[in-house]
Amino acid sequence: MKKFFLSLLCLGFIVISCNKNDDDPVIEEETEIPEEETPVEVDIEVQNFFWQTLNTYYFWQGDVPDLADDKFDTQTAYEQYLTENPIPLDFLENKLLFSEDRFTFYDEDYKELVNSSAGVSKSNGLQFGLSLIGETDDVFGYVEYIVKNSDASTKEIIRGDVFIGVNGTRLNRTNYIDLLFGDNDTFTLNMAEIVNNTISPIDKNVTLTKVENLQEDPILVTNVITSGDRKIGYFMYNQFVSGSEDAMNAVFADFIAQGVTDLVIDLRYNLGGRGSTAAVLASLIHGTNTNNLLFRTIYNAKLQAIFDSSDTDNFFVNTTGSDNGGSNATLNTLNLSKVYILATGSSASASELVMVGLEPYMDVVHIGTTTIGKNQGSVLFVDDPEGGNVYNETRVGNINPNVKWGLQPIISRVENSAGFSDYADGLIPDIELDEDITNLGILGDANEPMLARAIQEITGVGAKRNFEVIMPANVISSSKLHDARNATLLLNNSISNSKFSLTQKK
Repeated sequence: MKKFFLSLLCLGFIVISCNKNDDDPVIEEETEIPEEETPVEVDIEVQNFFWQTLNTYYFWQGDVPDLADDKFDTQTAYEQYLTENPIPLDFLENKLLFSEDRFTFYDEDYKELVNSSAGVSKSNGLQFGLSLIGETDDVFGYVEYIVKNSDASTKEIIRGDVFIGVNGTRLNRTNYIDLLFGDNDTFTLNMAEIVNNTISPIDKNVTLTKVENLQEDPILVTNVITSGDRKIGYFMYNQFVSGSEDAMNAVFADFIAQGVTDLVIDLRYNLGGRGSTAAVLASLIHGTNTNNLLFRTIYNAKLQAIFDSSDTDNFFVNTTGSDNGGSNATLNTLNLSKVYILATGSSASASELVMVGLEPYMDVVHIGTTTIGKNQGSVLFVDDPEGGNVYNETRVGNINPNVKWGLQPIISRVENSAGFSDYADGLIPDIELDEDITNLGILGDANEPMLARAIQEITGVGAKRNFEVIMPANVISSSKLHDARNATLLLNNSISNSKFSLTQKK
């Protein structure tokens, strides 16, 4: 019978004895006394956690030979295999992950991943993009926005400001990661200006300090703009965070109270987050018919065979939900048939899911640039075999105290109700418009170029306005993009532990 080696190994350490034979021969008058080698202890608990999780849930399990269900004839062979891979991270990256996987990530402390999904981080609050200066390898940064109540919010730095160095060192392709994303909690930005399309240093420096547990409010800007007989609601949302649903609902209640007729959703810097939160936003936009399918998740063959529609189908919703303290309040939906969404190469995952999920039901006008292309979902796993290794905040006490790793692998592909999922190369805009670093504008202001373009499309007014981009934001990285953990589609409650758990099959 085929075996699935999915149990938590109770070995702790395997001791390999390497002692030599004590009966070595005597050569002439000298006796060679062999040194007794210290037994090699190989801790395989982390490796076991990685293997059992990916063997069960990984979307590409069938494409990775080392994750095959029939790879091992015996438990002993499996245990020996783990000991032959003594470095957990090398084992994960070189043996278990599929070559085309762009979005699986992990951390030695699962709490870091929990905080990341909640919008909590060690940060100075400066969100910025990075581009090259002309055809050189020199790098400059430009401020996209400032997180509320952060260290950066207390300094003389605003959206549109430009910097070219850190602590007196000019930024380039080789050093920008260490200078901006290294271990230094405090650093000084050397500022610059753009004059006649030329970036030049100025005599201004801004010192920023990262603080622990900074929680970003994902709702950055809301506004209602009146243009002729149109009332245009503007909503900038920067991460799909569980617990923000009630605040979103309140914004839409205000939109209704002010008689909003049209809606612009700004996801230009939103790399994703909770799928359940994406369902709330989609329902606030279009409607709360819970019989309408928003998206479906497709798993590996092993899981797909045992899951039914209740495990894979995600519908529009009619309340804010009760997760993370939610009030489960009735949604204040606008019931629109058309929406304008600002999205760019810094938009991914749950942002793309909202766009794709809404398209079968309404006219989605995408203004901006091609998005990242993340049509995949993930779940956070920890070493809790009785809980199926799925992270559950109520089961923290059941996590193996010897394994603190968090693993967030791709476990599914997502498709909309029409079966469309082919956007791994990104969603192409209906109206292409890049951000202009020389004219970023004020977010939420009617004259900010991307919002102004949406208003023009809604009203037909201002058709002669020139939207020429002088210095496009050719982003090579950003304060968000450098960390793969930010580009996520987190699938809430998508794994039924009652149907599948990590237990040894006899």
